[in-house]
Amino acid sequence: MDFEESFINARDFDNLVKVEQAQEVKETTTTTPPPVTNKRGRKPGKKSSDKVDIRAKLERSRQSARECRARKKLRYQYLEELVTDREKAVIALRQELDKYRTWCVEVDEGRIPEGLPGLLDELGAVKQESAGGVLIM
Repeated sequence: MDFEESFINARDFDNLVKVEQAQEVKETTTTTPPPVTNKRGRKPGKKSSDKVDIRAKLERSRQSARECRARKKLRYQYLEELVTDREKAVIALRQELDKYRTWCVEVDEGRIPEGLPGLLDELGAVKQESAGGVLIM
């Protein structure tokens, strides 16, 4: 046998590798999975280290529950403050609306309500400023 004949050429080697890979895939797909047991409860052979793991897991669960309750409490406090602020704003706006309604009644009766001239002066100043800005050439 010649030295060069002892080596497999590259094409034959690639074909051999492909055949082996195909056989491996076929073997892995044809094997049956391990049987599934429907046994419930504790498994035999549990060690004390498993109990430590279970205790650590339970402690982490308790800590997580405490943190969740604290976050929930903070969120409710935030929402309650938000609702309180909005209620105060609604009350202030209703009072302002009532004031304007009474002013309308007084104007309809021919009287000038207190605070109306000041409000008109304020609005007039704002209008003059905005009008002054528009008329500048």
